[in-house]
Amino acid sequence: SGIHSKIMKSSSSERPKKVSWQINDERLKSKPKYNLEKVSWQLNSSKNSDQQLPLYNPAISCFLEEIYAECNRSERLKLDPLAIVKRYKAREDMEVAGLICSTLAFGSVELIMRACEKALEPLGEHPAKTLREMARNEIELAWSSFKYRFCFPKDMIALMWAIHDALNCYGSLEALFLECDRKWLQEKPEEDCDFAANQQEVSKYEICTGRHESLSCKMSQQQNILAASSMFVRRMHELALEAVPEGLRKNLLPDPANGSAAKRLFLFLRWMVRRDEIDPGCWNSVSPSRLIVPMDTHMIRTCTERLGFLPQRKIQRKSGVAVNLRDALRVTDAFRLYAPEDPVKYDFALTRPGIDPHPGDERFLCL
Repeated sequence: SGIHSKIMKSSSSERPKKVSWQINDERLKSKPKYNLEKVSWQLNSSKNSDQQLPLYNPAISCFLEEIYAECNRSERLKLDPLAIVKRYKAREDMEVAGLICSTLAFGSVELIMRACEKALEPLGEHPAKTLREMARNEIELAWSSFKYRFCFPKDMIALMWAIHDALNCYGSLEALFLECDRKWLQEKPEEDCDFAANQQEVSKYEICTGRHESLSCKMSQQQNILAASSMFVRRMHELALEAVPEGLRKNLLPDPANGSAAKRLFLFLRWMVRRDEIDPGCWNSVSPSRLIVPMDTHMIRTCTERLGFLPQRKIQRKSGVAVNLRDALRVTDAFRLYAPEDPVKYDFALTRPGIDPHPGDERFLCL
């Protein structure tokens, strides 16, 4: 594109600075330090009967495998932003495109696809290399006219600069995520390490309460991804502040520590971690067993009306059904009954009948 050519020809007067974990920005000093207890979201707080997880149901197991076999196919990927991500072949390009596209994954699918194409256009065929070498003024120029719903030029500039710094400081987004994974374990006392424990050994909704000292920190690390995800988001917001005084809009990349279902963040992680006909699985260092289900409108309806994983709730005319982190974890635990090593396995297939219906999909009752 014209913008891409202009960027590649211009000389980079600004060199990336080494960014440390130390927060020096005055806008962040007054904020409390990372709080693991906040991330735990007090899953044991409710004793209502509707909080009991459903039991394993062989009929649901057969249904999930049937819809996976029918809908988890590459030909069903056309109306999904992941189709844009998979155009790239290099891992580093897919993770950059993946974070950009997942961040923009709100609204109708047609508009999402259009916004993703527009956002990636200035980066050409090799997004990671191009973005890594761009100076701040080049980033500002490239996305000065970008707008998609509540995502404005300053938001896209903040996101691109955060990715730019992450690539230059850590080498890749995966490396940054793994640094977050290691860091939360280092900061948390050993006696509180069972942040999220194996489902077979710990009752649901007692997770993160510190009552299961016999479980190892290693098991917790393998089973839970919340703390690392929250630290990853916080780090991206810190990096974004270097380019835009207001930083990155919080609802574009929400922190699950605040109770958000963080649908787009968990969607990004699904793309990066899982590997099958749909998901590219660019990252090798994170287990699919740790993933959390991205709760979009179609998944909420399916889990409520078709599978019974969520209790019935009132639907607001304008905002639809609101879900939070507790709901996302509850649904993930329910899916773990059917795919312990890959609880997000059925996510893509279950949302196809609602997003891209094909003849015969009506039999699945997932509209």
